[in-house]
Amino acid sequence: MIKIENLHKSFGELHVLKGIDFQAQKGEVVAIIGPSGMGKSTFLRCVNFIERPEKGIVEIDNVRVDVQKCTEKEIKKLRMKTSMVFQNYNVFKNKTVLENVMLPMTSVQKMKKEEARQKALEYLKQVELLDKIDEYPSRLSGGQQQRVGIARAMAVNPKVILLDEPTSSLDPELVTGILDIIKKLAREHERTMLIVTHEMRFAREVADRILFMDDGVIIEEGKPEQIFANPQNDRTRKFLELLQ
Repeated sequence: MIKIENLHKSFGELHVLKGIDFQAQKGEVVAIIGPSGMGKSTFLRCVNFIERPEKGIVEIDNVRVDVQKCTEKEIKKLRMKTSMVFQNYNVFKNKTVLENVMLPMTSVQKMKKEEARQKALEYLKQVELLDKIDEYPSRLSGGQQQRVGIARAMAVNPKVILLDEPTSSLDPELVTGILDIIKKLAREHERTMLIVTHEMRFAREVADRILFMDDGVIIEEGKPEQIFANPQNDRTRKFLELLQ
């Protein structure tokens, strides 16, 4: 489903990703943990070319892109396989909840408006926002805006959903509701999900596999019970000990 080979990304002289190799299977939920500023979010953004890496291979659902040789058409085809949920909601302030979710279906997939409306209502039901469909984001809480972002990510029926610290901008009392919705989606195992998170309990409960990243590389990976109960790498162990 996803195969990443020797992925590199720099910002000026700062080498952020230093040769990432990674694979995930269809329906697998992978949580990415590690210290801040060590490349986790950049990795997600390079998977769907929000940030363009300098070197490497990105393959999603049999669409294979060589970063150093690819065309814009190839990148667009790859992006069509993914959707992303951002830290800061990233909803359109001038559109209602319903319009926000309909937009990728009508503009990207060229779906007829009535069909897009019906599908949008289905997704908004899943995130428990049917009572807010005519509201604008300014009248929503942060948690409700993030639910809109999740519904919109689902609307394009992606093969892969990328979630970049989806609770980091939320007040503590709103975090649980968002995590519960993501857990519900993860349990369906219909889509591959890559989740960058600092919520260790959530990562342990939701993920099939944990990646620990530090200094631009994957230091350790394994089943949640193995990573949290018996990490093999000293850096992983020290990181987890600091959180206890």
